[in-house]
Amino acid sequence: MYAEVVIGISVDKLDKTFCYRVPEHLGDAENLIGAEVIVPFGMGNRETKAYVVEIKEDTEVDKHLIKDILMKSENSVNIETKLIELACWLKNNYGGSMNEALRSVLQAPKKVNHIKARTVSLLTDRDEAAEKLKEFERKKYSLKTKILAKAIEGEFSYENFIKNEKSAASAFKSLVKDGIIEIKEELLYRKPVKISDKNTGKAELGEEQKRAVDKVVNDYKSGIMGRYLLFGITGSGKTEVYMEIMEEVIRSGRQVIFLIPEIALSFQMVERLSARFGERISVMNSKMSQGERYDQYLRAKNGDIDIIVGPRSALFTPFSNLGLIIVDEEHEGSYKSSKTPRYHARETALYRAGKENAAVILGSATPSLEAVKLASDKKIEVLMLTERPAGALLPEIEVVDLREELRAGNKSIISKKLSELIKDRLAKKEQTILFINRRGYAGFVSCRSCGEAVKCPHCDVSLTFHRPDRLICHYCGYEEKMPDKCPKCESPYISTFGLGTEKVEEIVKNDFPVARVLRMDGDTTTGKYGHEAIIEKFKKGEADILIGTQMIVKGHDFEKVTLVGILAADLSLFLGDFRAAETTYELLVQAAGRAGRGRYRGEVVIQTYKPEHYAIQSAATGNYKEFYTKEIHYRKLGEYPPEKHLLGIILYSVKPEEVTRAGEVLAGYLKGEKSEEVTVNGPVWAAIPKIRDIYRKIIYLKSSVRNELVRAKNQVEIYTKENPHFNKVSVQFDFEPQGNP
Repeated sequence: MYAEVVIGISVDKLDKTFCYRVPEHLGDAENLIGAEVIVPFGMGNRETKAYVVEIKEDTEVDKHLIKDILMKSENSVNIETKLIELACWLKNNYGGSMNEALRSVLQAPKKVNHIKARTVSLLTDRDEAAEKLKEFERKKYSLKTKILAKAIEGEFSYENFIKNEKSAASAFKSLVKDGIIEIKEELLYRKPVKISDKNTGKAELGEEQKRAVDKVVNDYKSGIMGRYLLFGITGSGKTEVYMEIMEEVIRSGRQVIFLIPEIALSFQMVERLSARFGERISVMNSKMSQGERYDQYLRAKNGDIDIIVGPRSALFTPFSNLGLIIVDEEHEGSYKSSKTPRYHARETALYRAGKENAAVILGSATPSLEAVKLASDKKIEVLMLTERPAGALLPEIEVVDLREELRAGNKSIISKKLSELIKDRLAKKEQTILFINRRGYAGFVSCRSCGEAVKCPHCDVSLTFHRPDRLICHYCGYEEKMPDKCPKCESPYISTFGLGTEKVEEIVKNDFPVARVLRMDGDTTTGKYGHEAIIEKFKKGEADILIGTQMIVKGHDFEKVTLVGILAADLSLFLGDFRAAETTYELLVQAAGRAGRGRYRGEVVIQTYKPEHYAIQSAATGNYKEFYTKEIHYRKLGEYPPEKHLLGIILYSVKPEEVTRAGEVLAGYLKGEKSEEVTVNGPVWAAIPKIRDIYRKIIYLKSSVRNELVRAKNQVEIYTKENPHFNKVSVQFDFEPQGNP
């Protein structure tokens, strides 16, 4: 038998498979599919790690040149065959190498230390043990006496005993050798989440919720693995609908992948799901240790988990009998990978579910235009939730024109209206959320004399000021001390401009000194449980005001929050991205949805310099149809997704002249193909031309047929490998780009 292997998935340049012979000592060759093995590679036969992606009985390769696989890697976890197929699909549909695709689907680390629990028990009969105990006492074998006496009482932990008697190992060994006791080993799995000890049972569903559940469950029982868009306003009880459907799937012996847009939501979601479904639930995300990821991978592979919760990477959980994939808040941009292959979890979920005969539910209060397009094309079915359960009311929303505030003499980021409402909530012992989508203390630092902004030396972006005196690049992590004079003209008149979460925190503490304030952003949640600690404090009422970036407005349910202030609704509106209006609408609706989810009606204040913009007007009135009608009109005019498919071909080089020349050559080649189905635009500099000392140019391709862009991608892959202009230029592909690449 022969194996096709991919050499070391950390090596991208070897984007091909190599043929090796499977020796008899490795057993059944079919069991090697997906396994990590050691092979002799190259002229020097260097021992190298590889992954087996295919087994075949014969090969066209010259048999005399084929080498044997040396061994299977110790403690390696096989990649499921279907995940290898999924990796192939990622590579073919999104670009990149097979190695990069395999890295995406393989969530477990190569090798970790196992945690084992050892239990000591009596092996001989009790009478003989009693005689031995007397003998040990007579001979003054103190450790053997202690061990045997404890074993006679019953089973006990080897590890706990060794903690107190560090020299007892040899005594244990002797007793085992003599057949008096036995020590059993059991593999322990690390548990990365706290499982709720509450049993909440089922909630009473409303009529709309029941109709949604009945539709999906009846389809499922009939063998119809449907694709659904659960379009429910904020607070409409989408999670309760999910759980009812999940119960049916689990009852049928199948597993569920529950995707969430932010790791910060893991704690709340697991707590809620485990209260309903018990311990057979876990998470998969990048905040976990290697050991935790390894163990959850094994648990899922062995069928010890029914539900896995996590961001987009959890989509590659190796369930053997997948029955349902839920993509909650499917509109979120975080479902699009920023690393090659730049897949979208929504599309990948639909593909994996189709291959494994599973159902898919996309859930959102603000569906992406792509999801609505799928619905209009009859590829998914829409289930509507238009009301909050138990008579809960939607919040009152007021738009504040910051231009009028300035004319009235208020230069603060907190409007007069919002200030009054915060004071009211403090008096009532209710909670407030203040949302601004920029972390740090100030947006940038600039010289008032010459206008020079202090920039990162490695990226074409301004540095962000963080207290007490640091300037930080949010793209590469570069840091420097706040200068006391302008680096260009040496003027002392250098100052901060704009504001971020740190500055807002300072203003709030100054304006409302009695308030207990928490801040939640990328700087305060760096630790493993950073998100959970802040959320738990706020839930317990240990703070009156929570200030944060978009991570605080995604799916959290705070019962005591009755006021949400959106401090600068314009921040996401002018990003130079064709999705800017959609992103703004989604953020505003999601932020507003955090208010009034408990017993009391909430209020929302949207502060903006553009109150007339349709995204802000539609969000304030909660009118998705109005927003969609206007936004899809602009997408059609600009021929942007979802009306047409878009492919960004990104060129990278350390030298600007090399990337410029390569861009011109590639654009010339593509335009020379003269395809009626594909239009070519560019090359243009990326929105941020340089990041981490790498220069970037982009060529954009548009087509009404996605497969035409895939075909163009394949042509570019071949062309750039053969053309010397690309020897020092890297090429990446970004289908349906999110934001500015």
